[in-house]
Amino acid sequence: MSDLGPVVLSTGLICSVGLSSDSACAAIRARVSAAADTRFRNAAGEWIRGHSVALEAPLGGIARLARMAAMAIEEALSGIPREQLRSIPVLFCLAETDRAGRPPSLDIDLPDLIMRELGAELHADSRVISAGKVAASVALQAAPSLLGRVPRLLVVAADSFLTWPVLRNLDAESRLLSDANSDGFLPGEAAAALLLGLTADGPGLRILGAGFEVESAKPGSGRPHRADGLTSAIKAALAQASCTMHDIDYRISGLSGEQYFFKEATLALLRTLRVRREQLDIWHPAEFIGETGAVAGVAAVVLAQSAAARGYAPGPRVMIQMTNDDGRCAAMILAQESGS
Repeated sequence: MSDLGPVVLSTGLICSVGLSSDSACAAIRARVSAAADTRFRNAAGEWIRGHSVALEAPLGGIARLARMAAMAIEEALSGIPREQLRSIPVLFCLAETDRAGRPPSLDIDLPDLIMRELGAELHADSRVISAGKVAASVALQAAPSLLGRVPRLLVVAADSFLTWPVLRNLDAESRLLSDANSDGFLPGEAAAALLLGLTADGPGLRILGAGFEVESAKPGSGRPHRADGLTSAIKAALAQASCTMHDIDYRISGLSGEQYFFKEATLALLRTLRVRREQLDIWHPAEFIGETGAVAGVAAVVLAQSAAARGYAPGPRVMIQMTNDDGRCAAMILAQESGS
């Protein structure tokens, strides 16, 4: 990442508890959850609970993701003429290519459908990042090089676990939260967008550093879990941001309910925090909007931006930490600044 990381200019968020950044973040802050029975049953015949988005049009599949993503983009670009979208590269954050139940043509079809929804052409520097929860960190690390050529950049994420091919696999692996399984999560769907630039006219959230690593002790590996991957990612992000864990005011994570990842977050903190702290909050939005996969990292930035702008953040520096099922770990450091 360059010496001057990108700054978040505006955001968009579509999820189960709100159809805008303001409404969704207010609901999350108020600890509102919209979990309800889906139209799917698990192997035991029980209704699967999840977090679905209330769209006016009865869409499904990739078309549903495209509509949600277009709504998030429209919010992030509020006040910007639609014709200017063709001059803004878009980094699409999507589900991992090896996720069971993922549409095989997602990388090609979804960006095309999103731009059709918006009635715009795709910028030549746009690209797809199929990296699940860590996709946002990958996109934000790539942003400075693009912002050296264009004044603004969009990071857009859309994902859903509320399709039968995905749910069937999760149920077979006993990963869904139910009366019979407390070590699981509630599936969700969402879309989010960030408009980035190198300077802001007012207060903004700037990305200071990012770190990546791969965890070898994945669930089922039989290896002792020491959170080596996330610990290394956090240390790399801290080094890039020229700060220590003690300088971080709070954290936002991709934790969605499974014990493995809560243990990982605890171990990583123990191995990186060298000064006693009475409290270092960790927020997990999935508690209120469900597991949203590739949207989790972008939604975390939206929440951090809202917390900074509205004055309820515990402090100016936030760490966002995410881990994929495949062991890929990422950490980002962001800080509130006054702007230029």
